[in-house]
Amino acid sequence: MEIKSIRIEKPADLNFILGQAHFIKTIEDLYEAIVQTVPGMKFGIGFCESSGATLVRYAGNDPALTALAQRNALELGTGHAFIIFLEGGFPINILNTIKSVPEVCGVYCATANPVEVIVAESDQGRGILGVIDGARAKGVETEDDIKARKDLLRRFGYKL
Repeated sequence: MEIKSIRIEKPADLNFILGQAHFIKTIEDLYEAIVQTVPGMKFGIGFCESSGATLVRYAGNDPALTALAQRNALELGTGHAFIIFLEGGFPINILNTIKSVPEVCGVYCATANPVEVIVAESDQGRGILGVIDGARAKGVETEDDIKARKDLLRRFGYKL
């Protein structure tokens, strides 16, 4: 078995969700879940089929985001993994909806940070072991940091 680190390719400020599901109709169900939750959100989805034709299945309403999702899903090549790139919202706007799609098994991360996906590859195929999401913590926040965090949340409209 070989362990690999695969960096997600994306613009620095672009949010995405990486997860795992279990069925070929996942691509359609994720698409429907997103458009029903945040109709104006732009997105692209890539889904790694892990049996049969073993293709990257895809859907989306934005060609550039859909192409990005296809490339990243193919690079990952991990059984039943999905990746969603989105604009016009944040993962928090759709995360609970994504997690409630019946065939979604779990979510590895939802972030705009640089991400490395730790993948195991055997003769059978590939699987995700985990993710490195962003950078290592450098310390504990100060009172000024707390104020800046709260101000940021208010600027985004998440707190009054």
